[in-house]
Amino acid sequence: MEDKPSLLLSFHTEPKEESLDPYWDSGTQCSLVDSEMKSEKLEDCSQTLGTNDIKYEEEKKIGDFTNQDEFAEILTLPTPGEQQQDDCEDKSHLCPHCGKHFLSISLLKRHINIHSGEKPNSCSDCGKSFISSYELTTHQRMHTGEKPYSCFDCGKCFSNSGNLNIHQRIHTGEKPYSCSDCGKSFSQSAHLNIHQRIHTGEKPYSCSDCEKSFISSYKLTRHQRTHTGEKPYSCSDCGKSFSQFGNLATHQRIHTGEKPYSCSDCGKGFISSNRLTVHQRTHTGEKPYSCSDCGKSFSHLSHLKIHWRLHTGEKPYTCSDCEKSFIRSSCLTIHRRSHTGEKPYSCSDCGKSFSKLSSLNIHQRIHTGEKPYSCSDCGKTFSHSSHLNIHWRIHTGEKPYSCSDCGKMFSNSGNLKTHQRIHTGVKKYSSSDCGNSFISSQTLTRQERIHAGEKP
Repeated sequence: MEDKPSLLLSFHTEPKEESLDPYWDSGTQCSLVDSEMKSEKLEDCSQTLGTNDIKYEEEKKIGDFTNQDEFAEILTLPTPGEQQQDDCEDKSHLCPHCGKHFLSISLLKRHINIHSGEKPNSCSDCGKSFISSYELTTHQRMHTGEKPYSCFDCGKCFSNSGNLNIHQRIHTGEKPYSCSDCGKSFSQSAHLNIHQRIHTGEKPYSCSDCEKSFISSYKLTRHQRTHTGEKPYSCSDCGKSFSQFGNLATHQRIHTGEKPYSCSDCGKGFISSNRLTVHQRTHTGEKPYSCSDCGKSFSHLSHLKIHWRLHTGEKPYTCSDCEKSFIRSSCLTIHRRSHTGEKPYSCSDCGKSFSKLSSLNIHQRIHTGEKPYSCSDCGKTFSHSSHLNIHWRIHTGEKPYSCSDCGKMFSNSGNLKTHQRIHTGVKKYSSSDCGNSFISSQTLTRQERIHAGEKP
């Protein structure tokens, strides 16, 4: 008959499975609830507590615990019979590996399994082995789906009492573990242990592919998916997959319409806190990301990374049809429409379609008469910023475009292209009335007015 240990002290482990904190780590999860109880003497030989007071980590092996010996001591607590026999004896049973003392030879034998790696308790469903029967019992609930511990506040169920205790801190707001360096508090000791690595600089988890190091096993696992391409989290609505659960949760708000993050300045809602943070910079004018080459600043890190490619010349997005490359994926998407002929943006006034949303917005100014770009010299207004830039060269005299054949200079590239047809002889604009061809659309328009009897 299998021994069933009872507890003389209340132990506490922090389960990874139910953790909502991104700091989650699988190590350093076993601790005593109250430091005072560590020193409590085992004086009453009949004093025992129920087995449900043991907190263990769900779905995880003992090897995940940093303090192996401490957890081993939990696993090797005596049965009531062993306790009555041995509680009043000296701790004369010494572990030859680590020097730890135990009350009985049976406890020592169980402890030695930690050093030997022996796992005598096997799951009949999947064959996975465990050092303690408690771990096996918890693991088997993965197969049975049993969750016997319920939260009184929200009704959520858990497979072990340790997970329930941690969950209840969401309702109570309890954060009993504080950082001695910065005072930040945490609901789990494991989260505190990981946080403290920010101060110490310790990064014990290294990637075998690129040797990059991380403060927690969770962050390492997440990083390794960049190498494997694994995306284990799928959207039930559209099937899109993600490498991180948090990204899936954010994505699903697109389908639900939920926007839980609101701007205190304008009330606009967002599906993620990151998007709210970026948006708020439109109010504050903050641009925290600066280019080390030219000093240009950006409100978003991704914008800086794209800008940086202007300096490096990197164009990682290549068209499969013509092999033309681009610095950003959105430019490639728009370019591909030149091959497919797709024009997904239509004008509600005249029905004209465009391949780019920006082109539609500019076009609609024809209908609205909006000209938001003004010349500071003469006050002339324009519907497009590029038109203002070209106009501005009238005042500055700048002519940045030169003809490679004759050296003539022009203020815009369109005029240069038209001029170059004089050298090439290309006349791409033909009159339907007389059949004559012209090098520019303006010359064709003048000719057609002559045919129509209008003033050229």
